[in-house]
Amino acid sequence: MKNILIPTDFSSNAAHALSYALNLFKCERTNFYLLHAYADQVYGPFKMVDNTSFLSQKEVIKKASQNLLDKMVGEIIEKKHNPKHQFESITSFDSLVDGINDFVNEKNIDLIIMGTKGKTADKKISFGSHTVQVFKYVNCPVLAIPDNFEYRQPKKILFPTAFMLPYKRRELKLLDILAAQFKSQIQTLYISDFEDLSHRQLDNKKFLEESLPNGMVSFIRTAVKNKAVAITEYISTHDIDLLVMVNSRHSFLEDMLYKSTIDEIGLTPIVPFLVMQNLSR
Repeated sequence: MKNILIPTDFSSNAAHALSYALNLFKCERTNFYLLHAYADQVYGPFKMVDNTSFLSQKEVIKKASQNLLDKMVGEIIEKKHNPKHQFESITSFDSLVDGINDFVNEKNIDLIIMGTKGKTADKKISFGSHTVQVFKYVNCPVLAIPDNFEYRQPKKILFPTAFMLPYKRRELKLLDILAAQFKSQIQTLYISDFEDLSHRQLDNKKFLEESLPNGMVSFIRTAVKNKAVAITEYISTHDIDLLVMVNSRHSFLEDMLYKSTIDEIGLTPIVPFLVMQNLSR
């Protein structure tokens, strides 16, 4: 049984991510948890009012949020009934990151699936600020779905790596499960001008291959260039269905996420983006 968390702000992008999730796990027994964190809605416009008004508005927003979640669940059950799927809706008076982290620990969540933008989406920005915060600070794998990406099975998976991280099997387990389910190719992309690997890199490369027995793993090297540009070009020219990276100190992804904006380095989410966490849980 999979436990999947779907954060939602009731935007079209969040609904699109939910639709992707239902397709991705349509053959799996899955618990879907729909979470709406509403603290920002309360603290924003009502932080200067008196305590009685604040509590009253908090209750109004909570009730409205729960009604919207219940409506979403009802529509899913009516239009896309799948006996393998169970649904639960949750409202959380918390920030998005804190609300997600608490629920991840409480329900032992396997994967978070969310949109790349929210209600205030700016078409010039690759990832919304909420998505970036979840990537950086939530201790659980996160799958971000672009709003213009139509679902297709992840047959071709791109995994950029410098072979410098000592991966753990538990970090790679989800990727191996997806590869087994969809008989996927996992194409590792090494961005370097040099073919030879150090002993450390060779050990990590071997461990990576051994930890993904269900994926048809291949190893590709490309010349050094802006890493995000190299990744995006490879996705476009090789019909990649899913991009996978590990969030860890000194990784490609950390460099990207800690820029002032992701657009500065040109990483546009043209395919679903799975971020696995190199963090203790």
